[in-house]
Amino acid sequence: MDAASLPIFYLSILVGLLGVLGILLFRQVLKTRRVETTFGKLQKKLQNEPGTAKEYYELGSLYLDKKLHVQAAQLLKKALKVEDELESENAALIYNALGYAYFAQEQYDLAIRQYKEALKAIPEYPTALNNLANVYEKKQMTAKALETYEEALKADPENKVAKKRAESLRKRFVASK
Repeated sequence: MDAASLPIFYLSILVGLLGVLGILLFRQVLKTRRVETTFGKLQKKLQNEPGTAKEYYELGSLYLDKKLHVQAAQLLKKALKVEDELESENAALIYNALGYAYFAQEQYDLAIRQYKEALKAIPEYPTALNNLANVYEKKQMTAKALETYEEALKADPENKVAKKRAESLRKRFVASK
């Protein structure tokens, strides 16, 4: 490559990188706009009329994404109250999300209660098991946390989070003896 074409080569690489970044930025803007539109529609609808468990759950999840945990918890509790007979999978999702909302507020005992409710609905729900074990870790209940991560691994042997955390807790036990 001669000296005269080197600046053109670098410039074309720069233009290519800017093009890729532009596309990624555009996609992110579209995604954010879609989420905000859904958020606004659900908020407006639920202010004017009662909603379904699915709508309360969806809006509660959006509040969780925005780190508005108190509002999310209120909506998720409404989702549980709206329908008498929730399918076990839906109930487990709502209880798990509610547990996360309480966990984020450092209300660990309430979080534990919600994760256990999720596990009543689906006993081998890996995400709820991981979350429950995480709460036990936060509460310095290391043995209970390890036991729960091992339950998660029985339910899903490929569970990377449970593998990593259980291994870390086992090392802590060995080091403390």
